[in-house]
Parts: sequence; C-alpha cells; structure tokens
Amino acid sequence: MTLLPEVKKHYGRLRLLIGGEWVESRSPKIQQTTNPATGEVIAEFPEATPEEARAAVEAAARAFEDWKDVCLRDRARLLFDLRAKLEERFGELTRILVQDHGRTIGEAEGSVRRVIENVESACSAAYGLVKMNEHLDQLATGIDQWLVWEPLGPFLIVTPGNIPMHAWSSFVPYALAAGCTVVVSPSRQDPVAADAITRAAAEVGFPPGVINLIHGGRHINTHILEQPEIQGVGFIGSTAAGWDLFRLCGQLGKRSSLNGNGKNHVVVMPDADYDQVAQWLLRSCFGMGGQRCLGSDNVVVIGDRYDELKEKFVAAASSLRLGYGLDTSTDLGPMCTPQGREKVLQWIERALGEGAAMVLDGRSPAVPGYEGGYFLGPTILENGHPDMATAREEAFGPVAVLMRARDLDEALEWINTRTNYGHSACLFTESGRTARRFTREAQVGNIGINVAIPQPYAFFPLGSKKESFLGMAKSRMASMRLFLDEKTVTARWT
Repeated sequence: MTLLPEVKKHYGRLRLLIGGEWVESRSPKIQQTTNPATGEVIAEFPEATPEEARAAVEAAARAFEDWKDVCLRDRARLLFDLRAKLEERFGELTRILVQDHGRTIGEAEGSVRRVIENVESACSAAYGLVKMNEHLDQLATGIDQWLVWEPLGPFLIVTPGNIPMHAWSSFVPYALAAGCTVVVSPSRQDPVAADAITRAAAEVGFPPGVINLIHGGRHINTHILEQPEIQGVGFIGSTAAGWDLFRLCGQLGKRSSLNGNGKNHVVVMPDADYDQVAQWLLRSCFGMGGQRCLGSDNVVVIGDRYDELKEKFVAAASSLRLGYGLDTSTDLGPMCTPQGREKVLQWIERALGEGAAMVLDGRSPAVPGYEGGYFLGPTILENGHPDMATAREEAFGPVAVLMRARDLDEALEWINTRTNYGHSACLFTESGRTARRFTREAQVGNIGINVAIPQPYAFFPLGSKKESFLGMAKSRMASMRLFLDEKTVTARWT
C-alpha cells in the first residue's frame, strides 16, 4: 500500500478567470466542495453573478477579434505548449482529480492521459484545416471558386461532474484550434479539478480572454448562452439539462453539441471466455464508481452458462478493495457526492421493488478510516427484465443487473427499442460473424467488441445516438464543425 500525498489539504476560495485575470467573485452565494473519500471540505467556490458572467462573455468577445487572426502555426504552437504543460503537471492533476472526484489514481491517470490525447488531436485538427478548405480553378471560363472555414466566435463550454477534465478537453482545445474563444462553466460537483486544468492552461500564455472560467450552474449557463456574442454551447451532462439547452439554442438560433445520459448494455455470448469477461465486467460496471457515460449496468447473458458467469462475476467483484483513490491498492473509490450516492441507493430499491433479486449487496460497505466517505460497494442484481423502469434508466453507480436473453435477436431488440438512449453497447464473443452482425445492427453510437468501455480515441467523435446526443456536431475532433462555418468565394478575373 502506498498513500500518495494530496496536493493541498484545502484549496481555499476559488476565483473566476475573466479576461486573463483571476478575480474574487462579489457573489454572496458561496458553496463548498468536499473530498468524497473523507467528506471533508477541500474548497469554497462562488456562484458567479450575472454581471460577472457578462464580463466573461465580453472578455471572450474582445479576445476573439484578435485570436481569430492569429496565424495557424502560432495557435498550434500554443496548443503544443499546452500539451507540454499538462505533461509537466500530470501527477498534480491526477491527484487533484482523485481528491475532488473520488476515482482511483489509475482511473485519474487514464483520464488526464485522455485530456492530453485531445490536445494532440486538436493540434492535428488545426493543421487539418488546410485539407478542409477546397479550391477549384476555372469552374467556368475565367471563374474560380473556393471554400474556406472560419471561426464563429465565443462559445459556452459546460463540463459535468463525472469527467471534469476529460470533458473540458473534449471541446476547449478544439475551439482554440479553430480560432474561437470560450467561457467554461464547470459542474459544481468537483470545481477544484476544473480550476486546476484551467490554471494549467492559463500558464501557457494564451492571450487574455481566450479562456474564461465562471462557476455557477444552470442559471448562469442560461444567462451566458443568452448573451448575443455567444455562438453556441458544447455540453456534457444529463439529457434533461441537454434538452433545456437544446430548446434554448433553437429559440436563439445558436449551435449546440449536447451529450446526455446513456443506458448501455453488455451482451455476453456463450462462446466468450468467461474468466476474462468477469474481469472486463468489473471495469464496465464498476469503473469510476459506475459514474461514466460509456459504462454499463445491464449485463445480458445468452445461452446456458448463466450460472457460471454469475459465479465468476460475483467472485471477482467481491475481491475489489474500497478506499481512498490516492491509496494505490484501492480498486474502487467513493461516489462523487452524497446526493449521487443516495440516488443510486434509491435506484437499487426501485429495481428490487420491480422484481430484481440481490446477488451481491454493496449498499453498506465498511471502509476503515474513511467512515465519512460516500462509498458504495459493487452491487450485483439478477432477474432483470427490459420492462422494468430501472432497465431503461442508468443507475450511474457501481451496479450491475444480470438479464437472460434467448438469443442475440432478443438482445438487439432490447438495445434498439427498449431505451431512448444510444451511447454504447458491448459484445463479448469469439465469433467474427456474430461481432459483425452486432456492430451493424446495434443502434448505438459506440460499439465495443471484447472491450469493457468502447472509448473512442480523441481523433474519433463520441458517436452517441438518440437522446444521448442532441445538436449538430459530436464532441472531440468532430466539434471542429461546431466552432467553424463555411464561406464560399466566387471570383472572376477576366
């Protein structure tokens, strides 16, 4: 066991970044954020005033007038410098993420690595603008025509509580590569993590106002989006909040990329390696405390080996060690907030009331030394059925529900018709024919074949479907279409 040191015990009162200056908010509304493993307060943060939000928008608008004209190689150089800064701060950022969110140090390292990959991808996207532009000589006699992509202006970026740094990187570097500026509004669940990555970016030397940070929540998000200079929003969070932003963008005529909830399935075929599947399911169902949009809680078992899989899965889950994520021997950290923990407990109770049966009960785990933490142990239910409400709503906690299906036809029918969400679906099999059919027929945006989490690399979009995504451009590399607009030029010189 190695207990890594906390970067700080307490981070004080967080500030706002407006126009290149870290300023104290004048808001009387101050909230606290806690370490999920201990329940201890680690920072205070303000709910920004409308005037402060307006100042951030004005700063972003002023900065855009110069930033859009910064030459491509200079924008790219700053993004490369950002990558170097994140590598330099890698250990610090991972430990802050553990302390503020609750995940394990290994999960935090993976998340910050995804952040760096997004910055690398944004560098590629910047240089890729050359290939996006098109030119045609002699379209007609003496007439040339060409297409150029231009940055739109300032954007609102809203990040969620489960992936505060990764979500930041799914939009911000691409906006900067495109020549846009941003006002970032992070979740109130883990503001220290958002503050830390913003501070790292601010040290790189981006011009004042290119990146701005405002704490506040839905009220402030709406206010920012309503400002005329803001061109649209990049958002990862709940579908309910996404729908509100989508409707507002429609009313205002603004662009959006809105990533919401999921209800993901893992399908286990009888030819799969069940020893390996049991280990994969640990990550799929319990990784990051189950608080990930590409995780799964519906485990659909096909064939007559159900009892074998249940036994192996329960044995593997029972071996997971709960604790503080800065302890390198910890396998499963706490939930991010006590409210999130309570929602999962209520979800489990509803599932039991709908006919599910408890197989492994993680509702009251003992975690010596961390009695104030927001812990839930791995929980496995069985007798799941797609007619249950809980089979259509994500638990968003360390929960797995075992379900029996007659065959792949039935499993696909459940995935495609019994939920309005379409983030991901995974299949465990040794059959290429079965895998190919599943890949083609499952109506979700991210498919996994013998992988626990079908996480696309940064230069692929998060290809979610149905109510898991609303808007006109997916996140990551695909968000370049959010931040850019086409202009065609037709010229005659004869």
